Amino acid sequence: MIERDGGALQRLRQNQSLQRLLGLVMGVAFGVFLQLGGVTRYDVIIGQLLLYDFTVVKVMLSAVAVGMVGVYLLVHLGLASLSIKPGSIGTTVLGGIIFGCGFAVLGYCPGTVAGAVGSGALDALFGGVVGILIGAAIFAELYPRLDASVLQRGNIPDTTIPELLGVRPGAVIVPMVILIVAVLYGIEYLGL
Repeated sequence: MIERDGGALQRLRQNQSLQRLLGLVMGVAFGVFLQLGGVTRYDVIIGQLLLYDFTVVKVMLSAVAVGMVGVYLLVHLGLASLSIKPGSIGTTVLGGIIFGCGFAVLGYCPGTVAGAVGSGALDALFGGVVGILIGAAIFAELYPRLDASVLQRGNIPDTTIPELLGVRPGAVIVPMVILIVAVLYGIEYLGL
């Protein structure tokens, strides 16, 4: 696991007011970029689900590329540290089913529902926020029974891909960014 603490990171961890402010600023920026990217619109999301509007894929792939480079740059500069959590196939499958059902029925994911609410979409407010709260309550009620029987099946280790391959992060990031850029150009070339 990558652990590299610098003085700036230590000061940030101790300054909870600054952490909250940064969280608020990043959350607002996230919503603004979702809105600017067009992925808070119901018709765009449904177009993606029906495979005729690839705006969501373009935005998400761009975010993955920027996020990969940004996270590892911050780690390299000592401004952040990675804390990889172990997972399981059970949590991934169950979470994917819950997320997919909500996404298909409502036409929003939790991030886009927040952006849509911020832009005044009443369907996102009443259907999305209420649906998220009801879904979270049902999951919280079922969690004790699911924990051992479903959620802990098929452990996924807390290892990054570069650690798993025994290479430096750049050996994974650079080819992935090139691949993402190629896919984005391919999508544009095909007019999707």
